Amino acid sequence: MSASDEARQMARVAALAATDKQAVDVVVLDVSEHLVITDCFLIASAPSERQVGAIVDNIEEKLREIGLRPARREGVREGRWALLDYIDMVVHVQHEEEREFYALERLWKDCPSLVLEGVDTVPPRHGSVPDIDGSGEGSADGAVQTDTDAVVDAPVTESPR
Repeated sequence: MSASDEARQMARVAALAATDKQAVDVVVLDVSEHLVITDCFLIASAPSERQVGAIVDNIEEKLREIGLRPARREGVREGRWALLDYIDMVVHVQHEEEREFYALERLWKDCPSLVLEGVDTVPPRHGSVPDIDGSGEGSADGAVQTDTDAVVDAPVTESPR
């Protein structure tokens, strides 16, 4: 099963609305094979909180024009990660820093991206690795070395009682 025609049309309208407000790296993922609660995710980002808000406002306005309202909206006031839940589609508009850190495309890398007529979307950033320690380093397989990795390789000894 893949995303429904209604979800695809909704995603198309939302993606066009996002790009109208200069959203960066617009991606639509078909998550219908992995989730029963929605068919697709639209992920977009912006370099500022104000622009995140403008993108969200435009998406809501354009979807309202075709008779759709979100069942739930989260994070809109903060402007760092806004979520609009339209049941068949969930919109994530993130500040660029949140998008890099949380890497939703990497979490959902098994899901195909949708090509929507008239919409310039980008391929998902599957290889992007969040730079959580500011070192600029990551590995080719997407793993991030942390201080706790060294603990895993340490020999196990019994603690005195």
